[in-house]
Amino acid sequence: MRVTIFIILAISLFGCSKFRKIQKSPDWKVKYEAALNYYEEEKYNKTTILFEEILPIIRGTQEAETGNFYFAYAYYHQKQYILSAHHFQEFVTIYGRSEHVLEATYMHAYSLYLQSPEFQLDQTSTYEAIAAMQNFINKYPTTEYAADADKIIDEMQVKLETKAYNTAKLYHKLRRYKSALVAFKNFKNDYPDSDYNEEILYLNIETSFDLAEASITSVQEERYRNTVKFYEEFVDRYPDSEYLKDAEQFYEKSIEELTKFAGSK
Repeated sequence: MRVTIFIILAISLFGCSKFRKIQKSPDWKVKYEAALNYYEEEKYNKTTILFEEILPIIRGTQEAETGNFYFAYAYYHQKQYILSAHHFQEFVTIYGRSEHVLEATYMHAYSLYLQSPEFQLDQTSTYEAIAAMQNFINKYPTTEYAADADKIIDEMQVKLETKAYNTAKLYHKLRRYKSALVAFKNFKNDYPDSDYNEEILYLNIETSFDLAEASITSVQEERYRNTVKFYEEFVDRYPDSEYLKDAEQFYEKSIEELTKFAGSK
């Protein structure tokens, strides 16, 4: 056991010593070749360290183009997706005529996609990833990556849809009536074909009624009318809905209240 540990330590120390020797070399070509070799050996951290040292001093060369491409990929393989997205985008900007530009454009968008968080969290990076993927499809609609890009956009749209749905329901649960109604309206507009829309339209009726009941007298009539309007929209779209009976109760109560208002005029 001790012999095995000793051998492992010896190999590790030799590897470190070799890497430090390469780092100290004044010859950028030595570092360049070593960086590519480390990449092939999947030692991506060493690859990035060496490329960070030499890329600024070899700008404008063919080696710089190749180096920057592998530099971005080295970050990608380390799952540092923010950095890989940045460096793939930088590659596209600098080397717009490169044979690698199509792949780098896709990998920029793909890195952003991998950085996209769970739906419960802020989705700013998801919007960025969708925009990047759509930009890729617009530029390269017939490439081998296009079909995957379409699938990824659909996946991220579902994530945004789920986020919007849960946000709207949270407003409803917290009885933040006005915020909930705005969220329901935005959801219907943004996701007209969503499977959640039946429930959303029902909750819109319930929330509208609850808001009317909680309102001061001067605005109640208008809000009960809104409830009736939302009910009619719901029935037209989902005449056989599982929520229909509950929706009818809010409709009938709203009609009763509107009848009272009409009688008092």
